[in-house]
Amino acid sequence: MQIFFIMILFFMYVCEKKMKIIHHITTLQDELSQVRLNGIIGFVPTMGALHQGHLALVQRAFNECHTVVVSIFVNPTQFNNRDDFDKYPRHYEEDIKKLEESGWCNLVFLPSVEEMYPTPDTRHFELGYLENIMEGKFRHGHFQGVAKVVSKFFDIIQPDKAYFGKKDFQQLAVIKKLIELLNYHIEIVPCEIVREPSGLAMSSRNQRLSNEDFNHAQVIYQALTQIPTWLNQYSIDEIKKRVIQFIQQTKPFMVEYIELVDSATLLPVVDIASHKSITCCIAVYCHDIRLIDNLEIEHL
Repeated sequence: MQIFFIMILFFMYVCEKKMKIIHHITTLQDELSQVRLNGIIGFVPTMGALHQGHLALVQRAFNECHTVVVSIFVNPTQFNNRDDFDKYPRHYEEDIKKLEESGWCNLVFLPSVEEMYPTPDTRHFELGYLENIMEGKFRHGHFQGVAKVVSKFFDIIQPDKAYFGKKDFQQLAVIKKLIELLNYHIEIVPCEIVREPSGLAMSSRNQRLSNEDFNHAQVIYQALTQIPTWLNQYSIDEIKKRVIQFIQQTKPFMVEYIELVDSATLLPVVDIASHKSITCCIAVYCHDIRLIDNLEIEHL
């Protein structure tokens, strides 16, 4: 009888912990209303095509929170290139399987575009210079789209903590600005870049690379790791030229931009000695596939 009772309790525990897949906002909010008083809710926003970088965010949320929500939504408002949106990898069944096998996720929110945008979202966020430099400069309207979808998720889920990878370094600054603008009481948790053994930053877009290009893409990280040494030898402009030459000697990789910025403000570095931490941000094209990366250099 005692063994039977233990088995019943275990079955109830497993059922309670089983990951749920939710497509509608009202259903998600109903689920969250039942767990909100039980502890911390952690949120990991993704656009799917999950890799170990995403799973590292989910694992950290699992370690720090009582309930973990992962969204999978390819957000159309943050793509300034329709072709890039159409080609963005979508592997929802594989994503769900990875999350289920990890055991770190409680709720998967997989909404349609119509669910997230029943009417056009015409809001404009005053993001200041953040949307006019680097990614903002080369992807017009991108961060407005990011702000729209993330604010929607924050309003729907009302998490205690939200987890973002440092690979999207500028996006992380935009999210912090959004928190300030809308007065959200949400802790933003930056998480370290997860890399392939070659050093290439893990990205969903890597899935579009051929095997040969994937192997050669390590040149991006190799170039970035030269910068700490070069800082003591060359000017900022010379360093940029050297990085571009280093990368573009490997075809078909072409640098779109490279910037050395203050890690806290993201403003361009002019005098190296006046900064405690510098981050080198870069965007590189391989054919039509756009890859971004960054390297933070501290204790200068």
